[in-house]
Amino acid sequence: MDERPWFAHYDPGVPRSIAYAEIPIPSMLARAAARAPGATAISFLGRRISYRELKREVDRLAAAILGLGVGKGARVAIQMPNLPQTVIAYYAALTAGAEVVLTNPLYTPREIEHQWNDAECVLAVTTDFLWTQRVRELRGKVGVQSFVIASIPEVLRFPVNLLARRKLARQSPPAIAAVRPEPGVHRFRELVRAAPPGPPAVAIGFDDIAVLQYTGGTTGVAKAAVLTHRNLSCNVQQQAAWMSGLAGDGEVVLVALPLFHVFGMTAAMNFAVLGAAEMVLVPNPRDTAAIARAIEKRRVTLFPGVPAMYNALTNLPGIERRDLSSLKACFSGSAPMPPDVLERFERLTGARILEGFGLSETSPVTHLNPLGGPRKVGSIGIPFPDTDARIVDVDDPSRELGPGKEGELLLRGPQVMREYWRQPEETRFALRDGWLATGDLAAMDEDGYFRIVGRKKDMINCSGLKVFPDEVDAVLAAHDDVLEAATIGVPDPARGETVKSFVVLRPGRSVRAADLETFCRGRLAAYKVPREIEFLPELPKSTVLKVLRRALREREMARRAAGGGPPA
Repeated sequence: MDERPWFAHYDPGVPRSIAYAEIPIPSMLARAAARAPGATAISFLGRRISYRELKREVDRLAAAILGLGVGKGARVAIQMPNLPQTVIAYYAALTAGAEVVLTNPLYTPREIEHQWNDAECVLAVTTDFLWTQRVRELRGKVGVQSFVIASIPEVLRFPVNLLARRKLARQSPPAIAAVRPEPGVHRFRELVRAAPPGPPAVAIGFDDIAVLQYTGGTTGVAKAAVLTHRNLSCNVQQQAAWMSGLAGDGEVVLVALPLFHVFGMTAAMNFAVLGAAEMVLVPNPRDTAAIARAIEKRRVTLFPGVPAMYNALTNLPGIERRDLSSLKACFSGSAPMPPDVLERFERLTGARILEGFGLSETSPVTHLNPLGGPRKVGSIGIPFPDTDARIVDVDDPSRELGPGKEGELLLRGPQVMREYWRQPEETRFALRDGWLATGDLAAMDEDGYFRIVGRKKDMINCSGLKVFPDEVDAVLAAHDDVLEAATIGVPDPARGETVKSFVVLRPGRSVRAADLETFCRGRLAAYKVPREIEFLPELPKSTVLKVLRRALREREMARRAAGGGPPA
């Protein structure tokens, strides 16, 4: 790579290029278990699992997966919150040579059905409560042949497991459920216990597919970024090189970011395993009190999160009485960090928040502010080693723009995906002459620091979770009383953005906004449901009858700038 302005701001010891060790993801765990077998790998509700124990559980489940006829190249879906079984299932599936499809636990049956059928998953690992609430009804609608059902209490020690059963049963909805015996349905704990010990003999290539990471497309249709072991392993090694001195034994990583999200998978879980660090699992990222307790009790040193999590912590009642002094560094992505939140959190903890950037297509991290060097608040920092970035004209991508000019951000590096799963047209659109066209609008300053200024797509970013307007519009349009709908993102102090839909009713029909929200809740994950619905006589359209979301957005921003609240 030629000279780049950001090289001058690399911390001492951070290389411009890395001699990557060809370590497939399961080999990271094997190395950690060999180097620090007695070190704590996972902390969860008072239970500690060592790297020796974790490796043993992973090997047994991998053998069980192979015993179910699921081998190399098959797709395994994992749909669970952050539990020890989630980590075990992830590494076990990869150890068996399978390809992992991480599925959001909040997905409705309709969303699960699309993803699992698109990926052609043959095995799914989920929890007892998700099985009874939404997964079981998909039997016969998806190609999954075997289901492995985990339960939270099965990983806890006595008497905590008994207490947990009572507490989980009282939740609404319950986080534990009875699972009836039926063909093709296996208990997680029983499957592991019955499996032979020792790692299965499956050859895993560095360029084999590891994960199908689902994301949205230019049309709003969910598609999967094909991430290889090389992509994921190189990205973790880039992070380790960037954070020299904070990537080894003795570190304690908060794993509150959902593991189905590529940020949590790589920057929390895989990064911790590479350094044989402790993972402190928090199942619900919105449980701010649990996050505070975890930091204080387990003396967390590294906290990858999103701005909404940091904001919630600073506003937690009594937070000033918590001892959060163990934190050394925090890493923020997925949404812009409000400067006042950054200032308040750093004053509260003494830790430094480093803003960065990444995509599902890049495994995900490409940029980060330096750990010790100059930090520019509001920027996403500078590119990782071996990561090149440039800004090009939106209308003429062959024309590269200089510092200060806004255009589309293009990226290349070893962490960039191989392709989109069975989407050749989307792949050709995104990967151009070795560069990934991100669809994000950005600018680079004279020092090589980048900032995101907008998005080409209409994607809505709610606390780091992606919402695609076309999907919301399609659900609303399925209501008998709705003629058409258009959805946009609007500013929200807690979520970054929230979902607002404009609805045109069929002539002579009447329906309340609350009723439409209820309708959506049965068909969309909760974070996708419109928080605001405004009724219009008609939607603005172009001469070819394309709905002009831009006009709706401009209208909404003008109304808000004038001090208007949500329409009645």
